[in-house]
Amino acid sequence: MSIRAVVLDIGGVLEIIDDAVFPGPFLSRHGHAADALEQVPLRADAGVGGLSEAEVRAAWRDGLGLSEEQADELMADFWRWYVGTLDRPLFAWYAGQRPARLTGILSNSGPGAREAERHHGFEAVTDVLVYSHEVGLAKPDPRVYDLTARRLGVEPSEIVFLDDVEANVEAARAAGWHAVLHVDTPTSIAEAEAVIARQLSAQP
Repeated sequence: MSIRAVVLDIGGVLEIIDDAVFPGPFLSRHGHAADALEQVPLRADAGVGGLSEAEVRAAWRDGLGLSEEQADELMADFWRWYVGTLDRPLFAWYAGQRPARLTGILSNSGPGAREAERHHGFEAVTDVLVYSHEVGLAKPDPRVYDLTARRLGVEPSEIVFLDDVEANVEAARAAGWHAVLHVDTPTSIAEAEAVIARQLSAQP
């Protein structure tokens, strides 16, 4: 089968993430231990829709003993880190897959991600955008790969996928997708193009 859909992850793939932005600087500025945010308990998993953005903010505020102004500062740092910097060469390659192929995004996400990332323009060039917090399923759960393929209307073997997490790549392969572990943009584009070419040449 030929490749009919190209699916990408967001954080660490379409977005270049700088882990020096969050949470270290905020915690240092306000005299908290480096692991303080990790110690704040959350009553549910925000990544699969268990908490709203407001509930995450409240948990962090109360867990760290912050004022409202400090909580706003923390969230500003968080979103600046979360949206990262757009990988423009990869984004251009991805957008250029249309109309020959469908485009999809499959992202493990948190509440507010769609709105925060909208300025990158993903929705304008994406046929199917699956955020884990919206669908209640996160990679590497096999069900989220099945859901994405169904929404795209293609067979698993007709998808090539880029993700920067090995477990997510392995799960995609187990689901029947062609998956590439993203390390750097030129290599990932070359590997994805090789998959597309190989599948095309295999057509009768």
